[in-house]
Amino acid sequence: MAPPQLSDEQRRAALEKAAHARRVRAELKLLLKMGTITFRELLDKAAEDDLVAGTRVGSVLESLPGTGKVKAKRIMEQNGIASNRRIRGLGSRQREALLELFG
Repeated sequence: MAPPQLSDEQRRAALEKAAHARRVRAELKLLLKMGTITFRELLDKAAEDDLVAGTRVGSVLESLPGTGKVKAKRIMEQNGIASNRRIRGLGSRQREALLELFG
């Protein structure tokens, strides 16, 4: 299947949109790492912001102070969260379990 044919303007707009999304997510993870926002605040923000809601749960957990890649992976496995799960895709039980740990 061939990629869609985009004009130069459409391609440029798509690249700008993707770069903006990466910047927003990187800033969000930095705020988590510094403790400026809490995990609960992030979940609240995800309810109203599609870019935040589309962030992978694993990368968010890794950004929390005291949680690295190994611990984040273990927590996700223990709570039945797939490695590619986005914040918007968390079930209510998964959300509650993470809030108990990081709330």
